[in-house]
Amino acid sequence: QVQVVESGGALVQPGGSLRLSCEASGTVFSVYNMGWYRQVAGEQRELVAAFVSGGRPKYGEFVKGRFTFSADNAKNTVYLQMNLLQPEDTAVYYCYYRRGTFNYWGQGTQVTVSS
Repeated sequence: QVQVVESGGALVQPGGSLRLSCEASGTVFSVYNMGWYRQVAGEQRELVAAFVSGGRPKYGEFVKGRFTFSADNAKNTVYLQMNLLQPEDTAVYYCYYRRGTFNYWGQGTQVTVSS
């Protein structure tokens, strides 16, 4: 069993920055099985960032160099540094830990970008 807990969501002005954190606990083998999705009410979840083979991050197309996805294996924690936030980035951000074909999801953290 794995527990996933996100933190760091907040209200921020356009052009601002936020850093989201996500910690996995329980039977965790590698933080490189973790990633982020986001969801706007009434829409499908979309990939924000995840690790591909070799531990390199991949990002959703909308990121366009604004976000940085990183990991601390010793802490079983991943981070999402988000810069140049725009109103369209407003969403609930969900972290997951993948084991095989199953994802353990966190409860989500709200990011609101508004003036």
